[in-house]
Amino acid sequence: MTALVEPTEVAPGYRARRTLPLRVEAVRQLKRRRTLVMGAVLALLPFVLVVAFAIGGDPSSRNGRVTLMDTATASGANFAATCLFVSAGFLLVIPVALFCGDTVASEAGWSSLRYLLAAPVPRARLLWSKLTVALTLSLAAMILLPVVALAVGTAAYGWGPLEIPTGGALPAGTAAQRLLVVIAYIFVSQLVTAGLAFWLSTKTDAPLGAVGGAVGLTIVGNVLDAVTALGDWRDFLPAHWQFAWADAIQPRPEWGGMIQGTAVSATYAVILFALAFRGFRRKDIVS
Repeated sequence: MTALVEPTEVAPGYRARRTLPLRVEAVRQLKRRRTLVMGAVLALLPFVLVVAFAIGGDPSSRNGRVTLMDTATASGANFAATCLFVSAGFLLVIPVALFCGDTVASEAGWSSLRYLLAAPVPRARLLWSKLTVALTLSLAAMILLPVVALAVGTAAYGWGPLEIPTGGALPAGTAAQRLLVVIAYIFVSQLVTAGLAFWLSTKTDAPLGAVGGAVGLTIVGNVLDAVTALGDWRDFLPAHWQFAWADAIQPRPEWGGMIQGTAVSATYAVILFALAFRGFRRKDIVS
């Protein structure tokens, strides 16, 4: 089969920036079943935790050590923070890998990618549109969970300050602002997974391979971070900084870990996104 190449001549009135508008791509992705299912799963998690606490009783500290989980039922803010804590390591990885890994590979799997490029949509324009929508949906997923958790937690445990496991408390208004910082940091820390998934999506026609590959490599990073023998080499692993946001919900927040984590994640993400654009520009599109 002849590979698809971009046209060298431009038709009168053709404007590349008008092809594949973000609004069109966003509507297409929002209507997909995997988007709706992922949103439902994230929205249901707070209800599942409330039921679990109702059945098992209020959490209590073990070995005299109080953690964020132990204060989950103290207020709506504590419950929202706990939901972020239990989901940041794995659950929130899945929508990022899904939205970024499925976006290009699914078009190739459906044999519609070449028709999009023949529209003609420039390759860089197509990737930018799909990446922008994928990252927007990923951010929306990370916002959805704590927002629902805050509403459910407030209804179940009341509106009040965020009790800090190490002692002290943050007023409800301050806690809400800090949770916004936490969400922003989690999103930045997941850009590595987004970059992996998006790069793999441009390399394969199998969406499951791109999504699974990104999730698998993220898990490998978490495993390597647990190997203490690596010493300072772990500082170069994005997983090493994934819970640095806990320093933001202290009476006096510490920003050092979050700054380092942001730098590491952003560096890896830029490299992976660049590889995706460079490889896709030269790729023979036959599907």
